[in-house]
Amino acid sequence: MARVDFYRLTRDPVERVLPAIATRILGAGDRLLIVAAPAMQRQAIDEALWTLTPASFLPHGAAGSPDEEIEPILIAGTLDPAPPNRARLVALADGEWRDEALGFDRTFLLFDNSRIDDARATWRKLSAAEDVETHFWKQDDRGRWSEGP
Repeated sequence: MARVDFYRLTRDPVERVLPAIATRILGAGDRLLIVAAPAMQRQAIDEALWTLTPASFLPHGAAGSPDEEIEPILIAGTLDPAPPNRARLVALADGEWRDEALGFDRTFLLFDNSRIDDARATWRKLSAAEDVETHFWKQDDRGRWSEGP
C-alpha cells in the first residue's frame, strides 16, 4: 500500500522543510527522489541541502549527473518511476501531484497556499482509493508539525 503525506507549507518554504524530512529519511537508511519542475526551485533545494544546517551536510546530486546512481538524495525535474538512485521515497517539492508517485512506497506532497485547491482535489481522489494511505501535516506558528485535518 502506498502512503502519501500531504505537507501544507504555511510558514516555511519547501527549501527549509525538505532538509528536515531528508535528514530523517537518510537516518533510516532510505533513499529519496526530490522532484521539482522549476529549475530555480531545484537550485534552491540543492543549496538548502548544502547549507541549511552547517553541521550536517546532506549528500545529494542532480538527475543526469555522472554519479546519480550512488546519490542517496537525487533532485530531478521530472518523476522517473525507476530513479537511478533506486529511491523508494519521493518528495514532490513543487506541489504538483503526479500519479506515478503511487509506485513509490511513500510520497511527500509539499504545497503552499497557491496550490491548495489542487492539493484538496488530490486528497479527495486518493482518500477514495483503497490502496492508498493518506496523512495530512500542518505547521503551527512555531514551525512544529502535527498531523490533522
